[in-house]
Amino acid sequence: MKFVLPAIAASAALMAPGFAEARQITIETTLKNYGGNGAYVVLYVTDAAGKYRGTLWMAGGKAKYYRHLSDWQRASGGAVAEIDGVTGASIGSGKTLKMSFDLTDAMIDAGYKLHVDTAVEDGRDNPSEAVLPLDASTSGKPVPGKGYVKSFSVSF
Repeated sequence: MKFVLPAIAASAALMAPGFAEARQITIETTLKNYGGNGAYVVLYVTDAAGKYRGTLWMAGGKAKYYRHLSDWQRASGGAVAEIDGVTGASIGSGKTLKMSFDLTDAMIDAGYKLHVDTAVEDGRDNPSEAVLPLDASTSGKPVPGKGYVKSFSVSF
């Protein structure tokens, strides 16, 4: 499932490094069958120095729960205004979130990393639950999360 407008908004912020050629990436996050409420999930990017570079997608609509996505909250400074227009409903147990974005080629094989944080009401918070380098060697190779995420992958 593609979300064109949110993808445009998110990728515009991440296209700045050199205004280089863009490459479409697809990020897929599948949650475990854990039962309970839908998960808040945030996908964001850090650079080679670990500095926050932008939020790609936020699943979960109530801003009061964003503090439970603690690595994102700390890295972004709680940039709620930045994620306006790139949010969707929380993700249910056993469901998959599949998103496509355009990112500048300069971010591939340059030390950038994709992070996913998750949190569930009355459940555990999982900061940086899964982290994947934006490297050709990781393309299409899913990694498990350490909490609610069954698998997390990026393909380009």
